[in-house]
Amino acid sequence: MATTDRQATTLALAHALSAAERGLAVIPLSRTKLPALRSPHRDTPDPVPCHGECGRYGHGVYDASTDPDRIRELFAAAPWATGYGIACGLPPHYLIGVDLDTKTGTDASAALRELALRHLFTIPDTVVVLTPSGGRHLWLSGPPDVVVPNSAGRLAPGIDIRGAGGYLVGPGSRTDHGVYSTVPGTAHLAPAACPPSLLRLLLPPPRVPQSPVPPAAGDHGKGLVQFVLAAHEGQRNTRLFWAACRAYEDGIGPALVEPLVEAALNTGLTEREARATISSAARLTGHRG
Repeated sequence: MATTDRQATTLALAHALSAAERGLAVIPLSRTKLPALRSPHRDTPDPVPCHGECGRYGHGVYDASTDPDRIRELFAAAPWATGYGIACGLPPHYLIGVDLDTKTGTDASAALRELALRHLFTIPDTVVVLTPSGGRHLWLSGPPDVVVPNSAGRLAPGIDIRGAGGYLVGPGSRTDHGVYSTVPGTAHLAPAACPPSLLRLLLPPPRVPQSPVPPAAGDHGKGLVQFVLAAHEGQRNTRLFWAACRAYEDGIGPALVEPLVEAALNTGLTEREARATISSAARLTGHRG
């Protein structure tokens, strides 16, 4: 192995051990950002799903550890590793990664700001990691009793979420495209708590029993309509969007479209604006038509 690769491995191990001291479970990564250790079951016909119960390395995030001795063993088994991954969803931080991509041709940072405006949350000061391609990883902490799933583009184009079963490339890792680094002034921070409104967006919408007809709006629907009616100038679109999202998530979106449009008209929005906002809410929550 070239001297530069040995140096990269040594640095990656040092960064991984430093992350482990902060309670972050890590695994070695190759230059391709994939786990450096391949599955020991890759040549087994019809292998039984294994998350490390076999005692061997090569199970991705299931190998992740904060134990320095185990981390050294992992890197010793993968001397070609030049980076490390940080497993998400594990105690004590229950890490959630918000990956703002730049390769999709969209402005993911602007999309996140728009979501924050519409859903009335702000991103707190937290660890921010710069990717070699110009993207950013925001580190947030989730509650211990909530499982945030991985997703790609569900929140908005260019925004990927790393949750339980996923991992983030740690700062200091070297890949084929460059080195990951923390934004100055954020390296010492702990992952900040995920804002509740954002956390709600990261979770899959509740499953609603299928029915041949839309369920009645009920008292909850009336409450959402009243929420829109109480909007002042400057809040009208935000409140309408929020109420429509909740309606679609709760399975009463189709039944509540016209009452929400009527409420929006009473606040001063045009019918075109109201229907466009409700349609955006439908798309964001995974509904079409």
